Amino acid sequence: MQQSNKSALLVMDLQNSILQNLEDYSGLVTKMSKAISHARANGIPVIYVVVSFRPGAPEISEHNKSFSRFSNKEMWTPEFIAQWEEIHPDLKPEPNEITVTKRRFSAFTGSDLEVVLRGQGIQHLVLTGISTSGVVLSTLREAADKDYQLTVIEDCCADRDPEVHQVLTGKVFPTQAEVITLESWIK
Repeated sequence: MQQSNKSALLVMDLQNSILQNLEDYSGLVTKMSKAISHARANGIPVIYVVVSFRPGAPEISEHNKSFSRFSNKEMWTPEFIAQWEEIHPDLKPEPNEITVTKRRFSAFTGSDLEVVLRGQGIQHLVLTGISTSGVVLSTLREAADKDYQLTVIEDCCADRDPEVHQVLTGKVFPTQAEVITLESWIK
């Protein structure tokens, strides 16, 4: 695959707090580390995306079926937030890399991602992260509507349900993105 200086690798929701939802995430972390190293070595910006909330979680509505399970406003203290947002130690951003905080599934919702992408002239997004049916799906759909060129590295994405991952990467995502393996992307 031909790389463009108008590309960026999005590393989405690879927080320790979210990785814990997978039975075994060691293989994913190893592959993500390779993807990040490849991007850095080839001058492709790496942009980290984390899901988080302000102290007291004012962004969480009791009407939101997915996020209302986190609506215990008292748990969202600055100390808890720092721990919640922590990215796996093997995947940590370098000091010059951008981390974007989002408030819902899509990397665009409640974040300044689009402003960052426009500021850097990014037109092509390479998507990775947890979960395939959450952040990857939501970000892909919104980015496609915003006319970004899209690539999904299927083995750098994971979902609690492997069948859902397979259906999305095999049938749904190819209608809006190129779906490839890490090995193909590195070549």
